[in-house]
Amino acid sequence: MNTPQKKFSPWCLGASLYMPAHRLDLMDCANGEKLSALRSMIFCTEDAVSHSELDSSLRHLELCLQGFRETPQRFRFIRARNPEILARLLALPDIEKIDGFVLPKFNETNFHAYFDQLQGTDFKVMPTLETKDVFDVGAMTELRQGLEQDAVFARIFMLRIGGNDLMNILGIRRPRSMTLYETPLGHVIAQLATVFKPYGFSLSAPVFEYLDDSVTLQKEIRLDLAHGLTGKTAIHPTQVPVIEAMYSVDSGDYEMALALIRKSSPAVFRMHDAMCELATHQQWGQDIIDRQRCYGDQVALDLPEYTGALV
Repeated sequence: MNTPQKKFSPWCLGASLYMPAHRLDLMDCANGEKLSALRSMIFCTEDAVSHSELDSSLRHLELCLQGFRETPQRFRFIRARNPEILARLLALPDIEKIDGFVLPKFNETNFHAYFDQLQGTDFKVMPTLETKDVFDVGAMTELRQGLEQDAVFARIFMLRIGGNDLMNILGIRRPRSMTLYETPLGHVIAQLATVFKPYGFSLSAPVFEYLDDSVTLQKEIRLDLAHGLTGKTAIHPTQVPVIEAMYSVDSGDYEMALALIRKSSPAVFRMHDAMCELATHQQWGQDIIDRQRCYGDQVALDLPEYTGALV
């Protein structure tokens, strides 16, 4: 719900779980009666819903919205299938009970079709970068310039990277036991980080689609963090605690971060056998502090086993 007590911070989403909009227990999940540990969820009307199920999924969403309760610590988004479906969603009674929308296949072509409809609302949005334009640095630069407009920028919560869609464009699939950074997408993610992050945009990490390989998942999350990505989409509830445990903060990093924001600290100092420089490390330090507030200090991972079907 768009209420003042909800503070939007990129880190507060954690591992956002996608679930189809026609999921029968959608309202229970939204209200925290099921999957109570979730920080955020995205109800999908796009890839997770076939064309033949679309109308019934929208009717189901409409009915569920009536029962959504205020959830200050849980964030609820809907992934609109396209601008036409966004219009239908915005017209639903009680739509103000969600926090915003994920905008798929986002590029210059549908920019205004999405944002023109959102004028006069309080909804936050997460455009998803997952079309062939993503491979064109010039196209991404032009898109960023459009997103930098004050009225647009204020509405953007973060930008999502659609890893599987981008892999599909290349005609490949991530091999087992390999991170995205060992595929052509590693270069693309680094490129997106350098195009968008210096201008104040947060980027979220793509999904990891294998449910039986937590070792590679953890390796990929470390690389996500090294690339400055904030949050990772989950495809199954068992991934959520693994992802969020990886966001907990090393105690040494936290001590350095606190020292970096301390006014009395020297311009350059040594701590934990690392050089700390106020002029170059303060932004990193603030990010570490934000993560620690959400996820605490590092603990040993007790990894859950995968059982059951995808949600």
